[in-house]
Amino acid sequence: MKALRTFTVRPVLAESLSALDRLASNWRWSWSRTPHDLFASMDPDLWVEVGENPVQMLGAIGQERLDQLAEDDEFVRRVQEEDDRLSDYLTGDRWFQRHEGDKPAHIAYFSPEFGVDGSLPQYSGGLGILAGDHLKSSSDLGVPLTGVGLFYRAGYFRQAIGDDGWQRESYPVLDPYGLGLTLLRDAAGAPVEIALDLPGDRRLAARIWIADIGRVPLLLLDAETPSNTEEMRRVTDRLYGGGGEHRLLQELLLGVGGVRAVRAFSAATGRPTPDVYHTNEGHAGFQGLERMSEYLTCAGLSFDEALAQVRASTVFTTHTPVPAGIDRFPRDLIAAYLSSALFRGLDPERALALGLEDYDGGDRGVFNMAVLGLHLGQHANGVSRLHGDVSRRMFGQLWPGVDTDEVPITSITNGVHGPTWVHGRLKQLSEDAFGDSAVPTHDWTDHARVSDEELWGVRYEMKRELVAEARRRVAASALQSSPVAPAWIDDLLNPDVLTIGFARRVPTYKRLTLMLRDPERLTKILTDPERPVQIVIGGKSHPADDSGKILIQQLVAFSRTPAVRGRIVFLPDYDITLAKTLYPGCDVWLNNPLRPLEACGTSGMKAALNGALNLSILDGWWDEWFDGRNGWAIPTADTASSDTERDDAEASALYDLIEHRLVPAFYNREDGIPREWMAMVRHTMTELGKRATSDRMVRDYVTHLYAPAAARDAALRADDHARARELAAYIGRVRAAWRGVGVAHVDQSGIPQQPQAGDLLEVRAAVHLAGLSADDVAVELVTGNTDEDDRLVDTSSTRLEPAGPTGDDGLTVFRCVQPLTVTGSFGYTVRVVPAHPLLVSPVELGLVTYAS
Repeated sequence: MKALRTFTVRPVLAESLSALDRLASNWRWSWSRTPHDLFASMDPDLWVEVGENPVQMLGAIGQERLDQLAEDDEFVRRVQEEDDRLSDYLTGDRWFQRHEGDKPAHIAYFSPEFGVDGSLPQYSGGLGILAGDHLKSSSDLGVPLTGVGLFYRAGYFRQAIGDDGWQRESYPVLDPYGLGLTLLRDAAGAPVEIALDLPGDRRLAARIWIADIGRVPLLLLDAETPSNTEEMRRVTDRLYGGGGEHRLLQELLLGVGGVRAVRAFSAATGRPTPDVYHTNEGHAGFQGLERMSEYLTCAGLSFDEALAQVRASTVFTTHTPVPAGIDRFPRDLIAAYLSSALFRGLDPERALALGLEDYDGGDRGVFNMAVLGLHLGQHANGVSRLHGDVSRRMFGQLWPGVDTDEVPITSITNGVHGPTWVHGRLKQLSEDAFGDSAVPTHDWTDHARVSDEELWGVRYEMKRELVAEARRRVAASALQSSPVAPAWIDDLLNPDVLTIGFARRVPTYKRLTLMLRDPERLTKILTDPERPVQIVIGGKSHPADDSGKILIQQLVAFSRTPAVRGRIVFLPDYDITLAKTLYPGCDVWLNNPLRPLEACGTSGMKAALNGALNLSILDGWWDEWFDGRNGWAIPTADTASSDTERDDAEASALYDLIEHRLVPAFYNREDGIPREWMAMVRHTMTELGKRATSDRMVRDYVTHLYAPAAARDAALRADDHARARELAAYIGRVRAAWRGVGVAHVDQSGIPQQPQAGDLLEVRAAVHLAGLSADDVAVELVTGNTDEDDRLVDTSSTRLEPAGPTGDDGLTVFRCVQPLTVTGSFGYTVRVVPAHPLLVSPVELGLVTYAS
């Protein structure tokens, strides 16, 4: 019979081992080697069996073994040392505390998923892994950040591959206590609940689980509470498990409930109220409307004043480069919720307008969560330099009249958490050679510190580990349908063979099966008798995405053909646990998305920090950091006349690179070592180690987005929101007048018939201000080279100053003198934009007037 409920019962710890509870309940163990080793030493076989989770370990190890360990002086000493290390880590000053200048007091970081560890399956792919790494680096750097998400009782699905190659999903129910989570409780010890009043006299309540991610608390809202009806309990059943109103309820709970959870957590713990709110993608966009509602009902602000205050403190990160990847809801559905008691004080029509696709090319019957995020976030970014460019084009219609390169969306390139993703054997080598395990920070080109033989030897050990794990997984999968695993699994993969890895989610744009475009050629590459290649693949398709499942089925079918069996393998149930073996065990990491549909992509970064080289389309982060010495770029067939022609061309280029570049570099040996290959490995680990880390990423967020947002929030909040009121009044005044603002005429002087660099260009512009003052606007001279269509490129701007008061004709004259520094084809124009010190960008209001 099947259990109705399951939970973990822990044994009683002796006083000498009491610190194990604290060590087990702080997820720092997932990236710090010493606590990990401590728990593993208690019973190595059981440690593997429980999925390397300390809480599960304490529940499974048994009282007798714990009593033995309590009498082991050496083990007790290690426990105390580890507890002391954790205390120092949690309380000592780190980068943030030493950072000069304005700093936020508390950042609330919202995400629909968080990938912290394989034993906490609250993630589906890159968005969640990025969020988990963001928390870990924030902890390591001492950034005062709180994560906010949902606790999904079935998490994301477990994947199995059937005999027919078809993906099958299962949803094991999770026990939060058994995962090391704790409930937020009030002073009386009762669980804290937040609640949302919904249309139709419904009520959605949630309890708040806390996961301690080092110094960072992660709040996970759980609708599985007796306060809810059965319908409401299902709101947090599965990650991305439903659509329509079910998805909307999840996002309302994340956004609105998340703000209320942070308020409850701050009250219970004494943490300051956040002064920065960061939404990781648009799913949590309703947090801004909830905060506006607070300002309207508690601070007496108007709609526009509340909007100004919320925008100042909100950071919005967009991760998708395609409209289809954005959550969109029917207008009428959102209108019903905005008109309910959920959002007190909000004008429903004006709130609705913040998310409508009310622009050319949009659907006015749709409420778009990315549009909401951009309207509510004064600070917005993409996740790589190329993705920033794509995002400015994608969302440019929100700023009509603004040139694409000036759309106020910047970029901060993602990174990965080195301590999580770098293999333990490589960390040990780092400690031996450099004195600490911080692999990404060292100069691996220093042969005096690390020889080729040492680094090659560690890389070989990691490959052997991958081969063993691949055989174990394939055998376990085979035993699901047969009492005996096939004998050929014993020969699956070979650590001596050039190994290419490919693992990620399986939407069609990532092109899992591009490698299969020419099966005969691929077979020849894989089975070369002297210089073979092997490919290890993993990935999950969304349960509702049959097109992705078909790609997996095609790949699995090819891998099972006798000619290549053992040289190409699909490993089921790709997750963090598998990734930690897969990335280090590959020589090359393959990525071949449709450019530019990979917003960033961080799997190749994780592989690179472990000494793998990248083989990728120039997309996402690779477009930014490929330098010719850290891997190979697959040429993009931009001029192809069809999708088929493009895929054929890019697959052919992929085969060419493997055959003519990768294989010779890997197999050409000197004293058994591929010296050219190892030079590239050393360069990759050193140079990408400086850039591809989430420590660098979080520092960028703090300096470029969090600190400015906190400063603007404080400025607007001061003196009972005096500057928020001022800014809202200014925006209202400028918007009302802007239709009448225009450049009447522009005059130039000082330029001879044949101008030269250094000549002085004097420009005078007469401007209709339509009742605005000269201080309300910036009149700018924009100069640069011109292309064949007379469009300005590589521009710079100079502000014109008023040359006198407004004349009787209603014109105000502005003047500047600009030396000519640009040679070649030169052009200029004059424009008028709003000017206020609390605007992040002069074009953020979408108001720009050019001279005609």
